[in-house]
Amino acid sequence: MFPFYSFLQTMMQVIRGLAMPVVKVTKQMYRSTAVITTGCTVIAVVVFTAGGFGAGGKSALTVFAEGRFEESEESLEEPEAEGLDLITEAKIQAELTALRQESRLVGERLVQDTVRQQEASEKAKAELEAKKQRIQEEKEAEERARAEEEARRKAEEERRAALRIPYTSQDYQVMLKIVQAEAGICDEKGRILVANVIMNRVRDDDFPDSITEVVYQKNQFSPVLDGSIDRVQVTEKTVECVNRALSGEDYSQGALYFMNRGRSESGAIRFFDGKLTYLFSHDGHEFFK
Repeated sequence: MFPFYSFLQTMMQVIRGLAMPVVKVTKQMYRSTAVITTGCTVIAVVVFTAGGFGAGGKSALTVFAEGRFEESEESLEEPEAEGLDLITEAKIQAELTALRQESRLVGERLVQDTVRQQEASEKAKAELEAKKQRIQEEKEAEERARAEEEARRKAEEERRAALRIPYTSQDYQVMLKIVQAEAGICDEKGRILVANVIMNRVRDDDFPDSITEVVYQKNQFSPVLDGSIDRVQVTEKTVECVNRALSGEDYSQGALYFMNRGRSESGAIRFFDGKLTYLFSHDGHEFFK
């Protein structure tokens, strides 16, 4: 009995050694090994039976064969389980890899979104600062413009104040009549210019010190010589122009004389051209100093 059992053990070890050359085998390889083992067992049974083993020996052999076959069947299940473990592990590894990739992509998107938000915030801040700067510059420009305008206004007021002259109600009426007589057909500037010349003479030391005295000075104004100064009808436009002149509006460049060349005598023309300095012409009158 024992020699037979030892023989079977040796055979099983040999077959198992041949059937399992690698660590990982498939289910089909286990089945093939089981078939070979079973075949060898049957052959051994036949051989030893033919050699005269008794019934007791045969029963022992059968038990041994059944036990080894059950062991083989149990071994068949292990590779399948191991295969499932390998598949599960590979699947988990793939899912982990996919999860890592997805996490990396999400992280990159978060970083990109953060960068874009930061850039947008910085851009909005820069635009706001630029807008504030523009508003400040415009405000400063407006303040400068107002200051310059105020300075011009004050300068003009000072200039006009310097040009103003004292006058009486009689002087005022005389001014209205001489302007109407000399420039009643002229535009506003032409009428103001005649009043400017009268006022320039009042301020000049070579002429009398009042409007009335300047206008009625001998041989100075033709409307006084021919008496037309007392026949004119003063218009509202003339009143407005005289008031503007008396308030300091002046275009005369300091002129002390004016002449209508077409209505002047030849002696007066020679005097103007030979003795005076020509300044400019406006609306039929030439102005001299």
